[in-house]
This record gives sequence, structure tokens and C-alpha cells, in this order.
Amino acid sequence: MDIQSINEAWTDIYYLLHYEHKENLTHQNIRCMQTMHKNQYVTVQILADTMGISHNTASEHIKRLLQKGYVRKYKQEGDKRIVYIELTAEGKSVLEKNTELDKEKLKMVFGRLTEEQCDQIYHSFELLRQVAIHEFRR
Repeated sequence: MDIQSINEAWTDIYYLLHYEHKENLTHQNIRCMQTMHKNQYVTVQILADTMGISHNTASEHIKRLLQKGYVRKYKQEGDKRIVYIELTAEGKSVLEKNTELDKEKLKMVFGRLTEEQCDQIYHSFELLRQVAIHEFRR
């Protein structure tokens, strides 16, 4: 298997099919938002641990995302000392535009393929996703 060719194909796909980015966000901001989106009950410490950054750095990212209205904080029901962070509706929308492929572009591309080709692509991505989840989900 040629890993370099897979990476080149993936980066070409993303480059050609991503949404136009309009927000001024860093790669780390996006990773913070992805961590919140993919995990329940995220605290600053969990975010820091997951991303391999210091607690202070994670706090600074959260502070900036709070100012932009992309995340919100809330306290745990039973223990008010624990503060969780989660994406707001606006944060979810911004994350989608910065990490997903443009739905209209995808419709156009898939419209040029046969149903069998579309199924092959879906099943290949789903298989890759399932193995990745099994190997790397924390």
C-alpha cells in the first residue's frame, strides 16, 4: 500500500471540495472545537490532555472561542466545581465549515458517479472510520 498516495488523494479531495473559510481561526482553535464535538463532558483539563497542550494554553484557546461565541461553559449538576465546555450552535456551524467537505460540491461530484461507485466510496470511508475509531478513540 502506498501511504503517500493515499495522503495526496485525501489532501487533493479536501483542497478541492472544502467550504470557503471565512473565519479567522487557528489550527489549534479548530482542534479544540473538534475535541468538544467528538467527546462528551469536556473540561479544560480533558481538552489539554487530549490535545497534548498545557492547561494554560487550553484555557487561552477556550477564552478566545468564548469571545467569538463558538463555545459556552456550564457547571456539572452534582458538583458545581466541575466546569464543562461545549460548542454553541454557531460553533458547530463554524466547525462544519472548517472541517467538512462542501455538501453542494459533494452532490455535484457524486452526481457524476454511478450508484455502485458512490456505494464503494461510502463503504471504503466507513470501513476506514470504523477501524480508526477502534484503534484511536480515547
